[in-house]
Amino acid sequence: MLDLGKVPAADHFPLAADPVSVDEATHQLAMDLCGNCGLAQLADDDTVTDEPRGVEPQALKDQAADAVARVQEAGWLTGATVREFGSPHGGTWIPLLTERGFSEAAADAPADVVLDCFGIMHEPDQRAAFAARAAATAPSGVLLLQYHSLSTIVAQGQWNALRHGHFAYYSLRALLRLLADAGMHPTAAWEFDLYGGTVLIAAQHGRGAIPDVVTDILRREDAVGSTSPTAVSSLQAAMDKHVHSLSAWLTAEHAAGHRVYAYGAASRAVALFAMAKAHSGVITGVADASPAKQGRRMPATDVPIISPEALVAAAPDRVLLTLPDLIGEVRAQFPRLDGRWVIDSPESLQQPPWTNERM
Repeated sequence: MLDLGKVPAADHFPLAADPVSVDEATHQLAMDLCGNCGLAQLADDDTVTDEPRGVEPQALKDQAADAVARVQEAGWLTGATVREFGSPHGGTWIPLLTERGFSEAAADAPADVVLDCFGIMHEPDQRAAFAARAAATAPSGVLLLQYHSLSTIVAQGQWNALRHGHFAYYSLRALLRLLADAGMHPTAAWEFDLYGGTVLIAAQHGRGAIPDVVTDILRREDAVGSTSPTAVSSLQAAMDKHVHSLSAWLTAEHAAGHRVYAYGAASRAVALFAMAKAHSGVITGVADASPAKQGRRMPATDVPIISPEALVAAAPDRVLLTLPDLIGEVRAQFPRLDGRWVIDSPESLQQPPWTNERM
């Protein structure tokens, strides 16, 4: 459905002093769609996981607190024990449960509440992953699983959600089938604006009627066509448009004498920067809050990763924000950069005066 060709590994950031090598962009990256179950999947992955620990954005922390509060209000936080299947990107919901009286279950014991926030997509064997989470859920317990919706990815052209290490991209219909194969059924659902649209599913053991909120999401997904090859393959055109827009914008900014930096050495920016042939002549540096990434560079480019403090001190003309969800957070944190943020999207990059701080 989507083929990026050969790009760098999304989680390997070489040291800034290391010379750029042609071997950095040799990993095939493509998305397949199963004609049987409708699950969009990473076609292949020959990379070795080297995930630098990131700093959890405030937007994720706020959304997690909101999610747990809504789940509690709906009456699904019952029992005494909790277990979490974490994500390699960091972050945890455990403190939000322990402050509500839960204790962590032993590693080999079922828990009353099992958490998975964007973790399961990192599992190469999806059936085994769902079976493991079902086994970890007590007989009367609940599995809370949050995922980035494929219908959002398709509707908003989020082609760069595809990356090495992310093995599955869920429509709700495909996810319900995986849950059913693991002996579970949905009992509730909540939607959030994070990443343009994410869904949190509550599931329990056995079979049961599908709640209206789940049926409503399924109906809207079908309207988008998130399991349709025609709809999903539209991501290819979205990729071409985005790469062209960034390349043209960088060229225009350079010609105008503007100093451009970026914020967010995010995995979703790795393939984009490489495909747009970004270099330090057009993007002087990329700021990132993670100390583990600072002093490194964007793979397949010579663009260094710097601290946010260095970004502010540089007083750039433009700052390309690779993670749109962070616009509120970075504007509040770095007021000296007001008026310089540019959201990384084809629409923002094509719309003068090249700043778009509204979401």
